[in-house]
Amino acid sequence: MFVNPPADQIAKLLRAAHTIAIVGLSADRTRPSHGVARALQRFGYRIIPVNPSAESILGEPAVATLDQLPEVLGAEERVDIVDVFRRPEHVAGIVTDCICLKVPALWLQEGVIDQAAAERAVQAGIFTVMDRCLFKERAALR
Repeated sequence: MFVNPPADQIAKLLRAAHTIAIVGLSADRTRPSHGVARALQRFGYRIIPVNPSAESILGEPAVATLDQLPEVLGAEERVDIVDVFRRPEHVAGIVTDCICLKVPALWLQEGVIDQAAAERAVQAGIFTVMDRCLFKERAALR
């Protein structure tokens, strides 16, 4: 059964991360993903929108799928966290993409729960957090 990492490990991840790809980031300012992404930018993170319906969001070029991330990353850049704002039925495919891309960390937002996919991510060596809000966790750090 999947269990989230301890709070100190989550804090270490959030302090070390620089770039966060946000799957399901909406251009609609009223959507939770938009507010979280904007707040993450204020914390100093670079966000990369992953949304097939957008060219850019919050001043950052969007990609349609995770496998397009290299197109917007510089040669020395990498994605530190993939943050997911999609329904649980999409998580298994996202985990497959993260494994293929060797993403170091996967964050499934509040209400995004897929035990089997989260366990598969952990087995592949991906630091995984599920059913927690990345913004709330980061805001709690001092």
